[in-house]
Amino acid sequence: MEGKPKKILIADDEPDILEIISYNLSREGFEVYTAKDGNEAIERAKQLHPDLIILDIMMPRKTGVEVCEILRSQPMFQDTLIIFLTAMSDEASQIKGLETGADDYVNKPISPKVLVSRVHALFRRVNNNETGKTLKLGNIQIDPVKFMVSIDGQEIVLAKKEFELLYLLASRPGRVFLRNEILSQIWGNDVIVGDRTIDVHIRKVRQKLGVDCITTVKGVGYKFDI
Repeated sequence: MEGKPKKILIADDEPDILEIISYNLSREGFEVYTAKDGNEAIERAKQLHPDLIILDIMMPRKTGVEVCEILRSQPMFQDTLIIFLTAMSDEASQIKGLETGADDYVNKPISPKVLVSRVHALFRRVNNNETGKTLKLGNIQIDPVKFMVSIDGQEIVLAKKEFELLYLLASRPGRVFLRNEILSQIWGNDVIVGDRTIDVHIRKVRQKLGVDCITTVKGVGYKFDI
């Protein structure tokens, strides 16, 4: 990897999993740290400010979902990438994790090759977003480099997925984005999410902006209007 190594924090209560993930990510040139439960994950995240956090959903003291919710509520972690490790096969659990602000999930038993591939894919997606241009639409400004949205100069704090969703829609004002397009471009083809996930994120963006600029095209998708 070029430049300063990316920092990754792994939180899991199974030592064997921590060891195998740490080994494989370290081989890829990442700077790897570990935590053995939810509380330690939060403390280490605050100390380290990692670029990516890998969270086991079923951890003692605090679950991965609880950790994600706590971190996403703080501005410093809005653009931190988060991957869930889950042994749960039901779609509801995976959707719940994504709705709390996770970027991806990997099922257990873990394939180190698959996990490393997902990590690289997430960092590539972030790099692609950072090459985008700042959008100025009426009194709204959207800066993809700083992950910042402002209305009349007042900064609005959005979670990373919320920001990516807004930026996608605003990049083509008036164009209707189909639900499948949104899922593919924001969550990627390898992540299975449902319509409810999109709807939840759209609702949160609308609430935070306080501006009626996202229109629902019933049965089709969404568009940005101002």
